[in-house]
Amino acid sequence: MNFQDVLQKSKGHMGPWCKSCPICNGKACANHIPGPGAKGTGTVAIRNYDAWQNVFVKMDTISETNEVDTTFQLFGKTFKYPIFAGPVGAVDMHYSNELNDTTYNDLLVRHAKEAGIAAFTGDGMDDQIMISATRSIKENEGIGIATIKPWPLEIVKEKLDLVKESGGFAFAMDIDAAGLPFLRSFVPPAGRKSVEELRKIKEESNLPFIIKGVMSVEGAKKAMLAGADAIVVSNHGGRVQDGTPSTASVLPEIVDAIQGKMKIFVDGGIRSGTDVFKALALGADGVLIARPFVNAVYGDHEEGVGILVRELGNELAETMRMCGASDLASINRSMVETPKR
Repeated sequence: MNFQDVLQKSKGHMGPWCKSCPICNGKACANHIPGPGAKGTGTVAIRNYDAWQNVFVKMDTISETNEVDTTFQLFGKTFKYPIFAGPVGAVDMHYSNELNDTTYNDLLVRHAKEAGIAAFTGDGMDDQIMISATRSIKENEGIGIATIKPWPLEIVKEKLDLVKESGGFAFAMDIDAAGLPFLRSFVPPAGRKSVEELRKIKEESNLPFIIKGVMSVEGAKKAMLAGADAIVVSNHGGRVQDGTPSTASVLPEIVDAIQGKMKIFVDGGIRSGTDVFKALALGADGVLIARPFVNAVYGDHEEGVGILVRELGNELAETMRMCGASDLASINRSMVETPKR
């Protein structure tokens, strides 16, 4: 069975919004929220996908015949690939009520670890979501990254206690979730966070801190001032703000500005191992992929995640072979061609 088979199986388990498209490019679900689509015009998710298709790899097979090495190290852990399953919340509302956030995260965290990668877990209004997500991470030897919404600081501290109890090797905050309606209307105010507030969260955690939702050089520098160990270049899949640029288009300038002082990940429209290679060539240390993992979990609870990870990893390794890269460190910007801006 391959991932297209898993996608086909997932069709029978999805609600009305996700069409389990052969290519998850945001077009069939544009501006459908609830659902996996993007906000407003629905064009941001489409733009994310299209931008990677406009980056081209440069073949170069005049090189040594050594086997390629795709292993990736992060915060003292070694993973098979520089690929993470991205956080997804409210799966029962956006995808299908056959699963909820608890059952989805249980399956995702376990099978991601078995496949040699790690999963980010989501967060939400129900306290049980973070309780169960961190329990899943604990049951899987801390291989998982709990993502905390930008709640008021007292609530963040309560959730951090769960993260620390889980033994998770890092945690994240999706600061771009400030655009979600349930956070905008929260009392006391939730959403945007100052550099000082983020610094307090980092100090309270005593763990590697990943800030997700950075889309500018200015935002990346603020994250660095706050003490972040890594950022995720992300526009939340277009779900929180219409009219933003693609993640691929802003990634190189952020990489150039940060100069290796933080780890930099990227998400948004990455759908193949070749796309992963392109992201690494533009300077990312690793990538997050979210929506295809939803199809993987719904399509085949036991094998879907492993099948998706294996196909992504094989495509990454094959692209490395064809473009003259022997390991992740040898992938560089000269191996891709980007549109002139």
